[in-house]
Amino acid sequence: MNDTLSAPSPTPAGNAVQAAHAIREAVLSEVRKAVVGQDEALELMLCGLIAGGHILLEGVPGVAKTLMAKALSRSIGAEFKRIQFTPDLMPADILGTSVFDLKTQGFTLVRGPIFTDLLLADEINRAPAKTQSALLEAMQERSVSMEGRVLSLSPLFTVFATQNPVESEGTYPLPEAQLDRFLLKIEVGYPAPEEEDAILASVHRGFDSGDLQRAGVNAAVTKDGLLAARGALNEVTVEPPVLAYVRKLVAATRASSRIRLGAGPRAGVHLLLAAKALAALRGRGFVTPDDVRFLAAPVLKHRLLLSPDAELDGATPTDVLREVVRGVEVPR
Repeated sequence: MNDTLSAPSPTPAGNAVQAAHAIREAVLSEVRKAVVGQDEALELMLCGLIAGGHILLEGVPGVAKTLMAKALSRSIGAEFKRIQFTPDLMPADILGTSVFDLKTQGFTLVRGPIFTDLLLADEINRAPAKTQSALLEAMQERSVSMEGRVLSLSPLFTVFATQNPVESEGTYPLPEAQLDRFLLKIEVGYPAPEEEDAILASVHRGFDSGDLQRAGVNAAVTKDGLLAARGALNEVTVEPPVLAYVRKLVAATRASSRIRLGAGPRAGVHLLLAAKALAALRGRGFVTPDDVRFLAAPVLKHRLLLSPDAELDGATPTDVLREVVRGVEVPR
């Protein structure tokens, strides 16, 4: 028998849900002044911000990953910092260090770039495991331990990490346990022909991606407003069959013979939170199965390891996950 959903409540969405939807419209309107296309990626990035998770952006060079992060940060009035990950990057380059002050004859803590609202970790897979771990620990705990002190990070602290899917020479791929810390993995592809024409026309008119102020990108919401909108997740309802659907999708990745390592319980939690955030951003006070299916790939596929047979067949995690999702009955 199919799982059945009761009819959604006829009452209007709560104030926090309405605020989240208004933020989506206002922020995307500002970001589009600098970014042409990539609407789905931008919505997913905003979804991660509302859900309070970190995001891994994967795409070849030149598809506006950095520009999207900078424009999104400016549109919400957030502090933005960027770290270029390299093989010689050390944990202290991210977290900070203590420097001896000759005047005071004592050590002064110099905070690293991790003390910000939005942090772009560019080409995260080019840094060695020790440096990656320093960042990922801070992502999990949202605090940094230095010199025997625990320093809290910004309540809005969000990492947008990027990696190039093509180049493998000189890289240190993120282990599965660390990939599991990312709420979403967003694949940023090439723009459509008409979008690329618009990009060229914009540059011809003088657009400079390094000067977002000149492009007219302004803060459409305050940081406090965005943090308050996170309360929308408490107003979004999830019917029991949809909750069960989330659990079944995650469990199905562990039951597939084509997957050597499936998604764990954290993946289910992330899928639920992301679905609630997406519903709120779209102005709904309830999650639908379509929300869950839409987010299944960005939430789950980076957590999967394929079986040797699937790899020999040339399958990708996206292909196998698509098969898994098709095999799980959708609640009606």
